[in-house]
Amino acid sequence: MQDAPDTTDKSRRDISRYAVPLGIIAFCVWAYWLSTQFERVPPILKRGMQPSDFPQLVIGLIIMLSVWLLFRDESEAPERLTKMVQMTMGLLIGFLLISQVDLFLALGLFAASLTALWGERRVLAIVLVGLIAPIAVFFLFDGIFEVRFPRGLLTNLWYG
Repeated sequence: MQDAPDTTDKSRRDISRYAVPLGIIAFCVWAYWLSTQFERVPPILKRGMQPSDFPQLVIGLIIMLSVWLLFRDESEAPERLTKMVQMTMGLLIGFLLISQVDLFLALGLFAASLTALWGERRVLAIVLVGLIAPIAVFFLFDGIFEVRFPRGLLTNLWYG
């Protein structure tokens, strides 16, 4: 009966040892393909790299590190994800879904929910984080960096 946990642990280690680097490589191949869809800058306007060059260099580095991890990593299997990590990942998925309606609505709800999930119990603090975080991000990027955000429920009010 003592062999069952060792066998299960070994199989987990074998699966995660190959699945994690191969999953990273698969994601990188997809991201590399996406970067080939960027528009090219005409040679007369080109000053340095094309828009796709930097992401492709970073993706190449990540792939090389993943291949190295695949062949050189001898570490033990990681522990199972805790309930807190799983709930945080659920909040991230919720953020992605709500951001399709409005990025700043999603950011405010995510910030407030994450604050509450991680243990803050003062309602005023949760509300302030949910309001100040998206407002600060919006005015920093819109006002200072002059980045226009995608239209949504709240951004339509600002952009008109």
